[in-house]
Amino acid sequence: MPAPFADLDPRLAADSVPVADLALCQVRLMNDATYPWVLLVPRREGAVEIVDLAPEDRATLMDEIALVSGVLRAMTRCDKLNVAALGNMVPQLHVHVIARFAGDPAWPGPVWGKAPAQPYAAASRDGLVSALAARLSPARPPAG
Repeated sequence: MPAPFADLDPRLAADSVPVADLALCQVRLMNDATYPWVLLVPRREGAVEIVDLAPEDRATLMDEIALVSGVLRAMTRCDKLNVAALGNMVPQLHVHVIARFAGDPAWPGPVWGKAPAQPYAAASRDGLVSALAARLSPARPPAG
């Protein structure tokens, strides 16, 4: 299993829970039941932008985005996937993959600032984490 983050941004840690470790990224579920929403956080110190990654890491990131996007789409049967690496609030490189539905609280606009986060109930969150982790095999859920 890849090494854990030395310094996961505190806001990412507070707003999400670990799901699985892929070759480059840790996959985390945002604690907002309004939208099925995961983050991919590359385990590369100092990476702020995708261009900060080595070419082979950029290719791996794209493969991991495609993997997670496919899993999320299959699980949710969403109308659209939003994929973004903004980093305006949190400079540590992370990629959002959000399942969107016509009629969700922010549709058709972006999700940021449209509705307050609605934390998952523990059982619902844990079930979703387990289902995502199982579908991201051979990745395993991270410890802790």
